[in-house]
Amino acid sequence: MTTTRRDFIRSAAATAAVGAAFLRDDALQRVRAAVADAGDASADALAQNEDFWLQIQQAYDVDRSLTNLNNGGVAPAPRIVLDAMHRHVEFTNHLPPRNLWTVLDPQVETVRERLADVFGCDAEEIAIVRNASEALETCLFGMDLKAGDEVLATSHDYPRMLNTLRQRGTREGIVLKTFNIPTPPQNPAELVELYRKNITPKTKVILVCHITNLTGQIFPIKKIVELARPRGIEVVVDGAHAFAHFPFKHADLDCDYYGTSLHKWLSAPIGTGMLYVRKSKIAKLWPMMAPPTDRVDDIRKFEEIGTHPTAPRLAIAEALAMYNSIGAERKAARLRYLRDRWAKRLLGQKGVTIYTSFDPAQSCCIATIGIEGVDAGALNTHLFKKHRIVTTPIKHEHINGIRVTPNTYSTTREVDRFADAMELVINKGLPG
Repeated sequence: MTTTRRDFIRSAAATAAVGAAFLRDDALQRVRAAVADAGDASADALAQNEDFWLQIQQAYDVDRSLTNLNNGGVAPAPRIVLDAMHRHVEFTNHLPPRNLWTVLDPQVETVRERLADVFGCDAEEIAIVRNASEALETCLFGMDLKAGDEVLATSHDYPRMLNTLRQRGTREGIVLKTFNIPTPPQNPAELVELYRKNITPKTKVILVCHITNLTGQIFPIKKIVELARPRGIEVVVDGAHAFAHFPFKHADLDCDYYGTSLHKWLSAPIGTGMLYVRKSKIAKLWPMMAPPTDRVDDIRKFEEIGTHPTAPRLAIAEALAMYNSIGAERKAARLRYLRDRWAKRLLGQKGVTIYTSFDPAQSCCIATIGIEGVDAGALNTHLFKKHRIVTTPIKHEHINGIRVTPNTYSTTREVDRFADAMELVINKGLPG
């Protein structure tokens, strides 16, 4: 039998595909083995070990013809997460009335326990929702407030949350009060002082980002809670970009309400999120959809949204397994290393503004950069059209830049390509 060149290429491609699938299918074992091989290496030292991070990179199905530096909006999931979700979807479809409600739904309790373990709280304080917006709107709509009551936020809080409060203002007379923050502030204490100055006797709630989507500024949540609690002020924490991004536990925050998306930095399936409510606060917080009357103090009342798929919620378990295998400290160190690799290279170049602090207490992976005289939207479009690099334009008051968010599957070469492309614009401007 004669083998043609075309046959050989097809065979080689098939072999490569099978090999790639194998690398993804046993990714968890490979990551754990890589961690074991690393021994006592510090997180900072391991952040620069490309052999180690190759194991994580191979766990993902991503299109390397594009450079995705917008993982802050929504991130791809590792293959093991997708496989788990597909498995649960197919099982559901075999006999939906039984398999969805009788078999799979009870398994969500295991995921609840694992999320609680990572966050550092009781499982009876965790609701699994669809995203940070749902979690936070549950809190902001569910609190009893009256006309004239003030909710304090910054102009850097997420627009959807500010719109939630504006709607309450239109319907009920709730007052939204915002103030601006430096980009970046000198230190976390400066942020606490700004909240202190803006609190009034009418302040009933503070909405605060754990880390902002605009510049990646990390807020000193515990200090803000300590400021608010003696005054009887509730604090709702927007953790959309924080959970599984950098290491922390609930004890580091001591907040009563916390909402986050799991399809960002945890790389769980799209459409998964988490709401934390302290046990003593559950009964008085109204859910957005009415639950059975016997669930008034049950965290699950916030999950009463009607029929919805269980598969994405169950696949959160695989995302947690991957995250725990990498380790929170190792992941944060790698993310900061990738951020510093491009940001410190461009810092100080002509016309460049970095809106993000390099202080580890104030930032991690998210960073926003602007070039004097270059429109953020035009720059974002240029990077994609010319270099196939995906970023996010940020235009907000005194910010005109692009947000850059690599992930653990990102390579140093991809980050360097971005810095190369930016230097061309810095030196020559955008093409006419």
